Amino acid sequence: MAFEIPTPPLLGKKVLVCGIANEHSIAYGCAAAFRELGADLAITYVGDKGRTYVEPLAQKLEAPIFMPLDVANPGDMEAVFARIESEWGRLDVVVHSIAWAPKGDLQGGLLDCSAEGFAKAMDISCHSFVRMARLAAPLMKEGGTLLTMSYYGANKVVANYNVMGPVKAALEASARYLAYELGPRGIRVHAISPGPLKTRAASGLKDFDLLLTEAAQRAPLGELVDIMDVGFTCAFLATPYARRLSGETLYVDGGVNIMA
Repeated sequence: MAFEIPTPPLLGKKVLVCGIANEHSIAYGCAAAFRELGADLAITYVGDKGRTYVEPLAQKLEAPIFMPLDVANPGDMEAVFARIESEWGRLDVVVHSIAWAPKGDLQGGLLDCSAEGFAKAMDISCHSFVRMARLAAPLMKEGGTLLTMSYYGANKVVANYNVMGPVKAALEASARYLAYELGPRGIRVHAISPGPLKTRAASGLKDFDLLLTEAAQRAPLGELVDIMDVGFTCAFLATPYARRLSGETLYVDGGVNIMA
């Protein structure tokens, strides 16, 4: 069956992007890609320091909604979705690019990870996506797309990824179960698995520069991906061109994941 897609293909779509820390963030690449394809953006930030870096980016992308969101703070998430409902009355896409673990638990091995640190990492990096989906679904009255960011270390052991491996594995499983539960409402859910990128979050991993170098050497395409590669993949998944895709973990890594 044929369908018409406006030019630009996401013209007028309402998109919430969470997790921008600065111009190097994967979430910023997603926001920029969605805006380039015509979407209207709601952008969040964490704390006063975060606002300093994110507000100029939100202004550059002409985001009419710009709000604080710390998923560990009760009420923050509800306030964001209440504002979206009040101003837009609907929501088409959510990009969840949020991950955190206590530094001591992140840089130590899994055996040494504290129960408190594991629980905190799971709540912020994984369960926040479930909570976000619960709030987004009623606003996706004509269907929509939920996207979250994973990593290869969810499925294979990556040295020094430590506690985030099990956490991202749980996130990918959550995306599949949400795809199943929300499918009848026309809501599609995906986990995106980018290759290594120089982001602030990644800088907390031990020997991350070595990981970048190895990825570039192993990639069949011979180079690393960038945040816009990830962003345009997410944007594609929100178009009618991807209307029959859901529950996938999509690798955006130049092919590194296929290599032994």
